[in-house]
Amino acid sequence: MAQLSYMKFDILTIFPHILDSYVNESIIGRARTRALVEVNFRDIREYTFDKHRTVDDSPYGGGPGMILKIEPIFKCLVDLMGSEEIEDRVRKHESRSSNQGSRIVLLSPQGELLTQQKALELTNSKHLVLICGRYEGIDARIKNFIDEEISIGQYVLSGGELPAMVVVEAVTRLLPGVLGSADSLIVESYTLVENEVGLHSGHVVEYPQYTRPEVLEPISGVTWRVPEVLLSGDHKEILKWRKEHITKI
Repeated sequence: MAQLSYMKFDILTIFPHILDSYVNESIIGRARTRALVEVNFRDIREYTFDKHRTVDDSPYGGGPGMILKIEPIFKCLVDLMGSEEIEDRVRKHESRSSNQGSRIVLLSPQGELLTQQKALELTNSKHLVLICGRYEGIDARIKNFIDEEISIGQYVLSGGELPAMVVVEAVTRLLPGVLGSADSLIVESYTLVENEVGLHSGHVVEYPQYTRPEVLEPISGVTWRVPEVLLSGDHKEILKWRKEHITKI
């Protein structure tokens, strides 16, 4: 039986309730119920310095849009992680090891593309702090105390909340004890590994899969059938078919 794991996520955002329903459902919801993961939303507005709870301002040098201010984010991180930890990061101006302690990630279009391998790497930390940008970005001085920047793709979103949730789910499902069957991680897209059926690791997308009914007629005159080999019970031929239908990318 796989050893159960635990991961804490703290998501810094100006919309702390935008993802409430998502984290309470499906895989993440079950993992939270079983105390395998903890997901907290930290409201950046609570760390502002004025009665209007202002989190943004116009950029120096001019330009369109507004920029998230560095001070509320910095104050939130100090409250979350402690002044000594943040002071140490500020003084060192360098990334920490990814295999222990807390890891601060900025969701950013300029970041490293999130891959399955990166998600697996992030499971080595016990505490992930995910900072969600908004508007035209965040004051660039934030880079002095984060560990890394991550992007989920080459397109534009209004903020980092959805990318943060992609990271949470991609990491959560890799934690021991989260999925109902460990085999779900052995044979799936992007993480195929060598096992008793001879599949190998690499950049691949999982082979097509089917279930009942064996025959489907969506409209008159059109019939969609499950490939006969998958109904044959011949495991050698099924393996051969699956290997032939793995998509390489």
